[in-house]
Amino acid sequence: MTLSFEKKPSLVAYVTCGDPDLATSREIILAAIDAGASVIELGVPFSDPLADGPVIQRASQRALQHGTTIEQVIELAREIRKKSQAGLIVFSYLNPVLRMGMGRFSAAAQDAGIDGALITDLPIEEAANYSKEMQRRELATVFLAAPTSTDDRLKAIAAASSGFIYAVSRMGVTGTRQQLPDDAQQLVRRLRKRSKLPIAVGFGISTPAQFAAVGKFADAAVVGSAIVQTIERNPKQEAKAVAQFIGQLMAGH
Repeated sequence: MTLSFEKKPSLVAYVTCGDPDLATSREIILAAIDAGASVIELGVPFSDPLADGPVIQRASQRALQHGTTIEQVIELAREIRKKSQAGLIVFSYLNPVLRMGMGRFSAAAQDAGIDGALITDLPIEEAANYSKEMQRRELATVFLAAPTSTDDRLKAIAAASSGFIYAVSRMGVTGTRQQLPDDAQQLVRRLRKRSKLPIAVGFGISTPAQFAAVGKFADAAVVGSAIVQTIERNPKQEAKAVAQFIGQLMAGH
């Protein structure tokens, strides 16, 4: 496993693979790792991304316009793994994984050197088959925990999770936020009572101040929309712009 959270906070960087194209995604990911990202979430573009805000929806559309597939995302991970030991997590909706087939997906992910996956719309209650398949391949199963989750549900999430737990600081769609909600800290506290796994806090982190604030109570900060937006706004200079953005975000860490 290459999922390590030594920096406080560590950065988990989300990239929609295939936006603007796969070759550029590869450059962006390697630049993000060089700039200090500990884990990369490889976003599989999906036609109906209900949990995502407009920034990631647009990125998904751009990636799908030239036919980016989950198989290509796994191949991209293989190329990254040859050059880096950073953590690699496939971040996908359930549909592309089911279309590929759970067994084929987990075998291909293991073969490519991927560390695990987060299936954003797979509820814990329906995850037994997936979890078994992933365990067989020694792949981490990352699940989302939300402030609205009951204690029983958090207990189930903690039991089913491996690698790390992704604490969502607010429910609703992804996007950047001005304020870091108090419920994030409270949720991490509740999770710590039930799990020894590292906890990454995501949904809405875009400034150095927010990044530093997360480090006071969680192991990692997940940054997604702000990175995808940086890619969108810097055509032909995506990798350089992302490296610069991450450098600023992590300044002093």
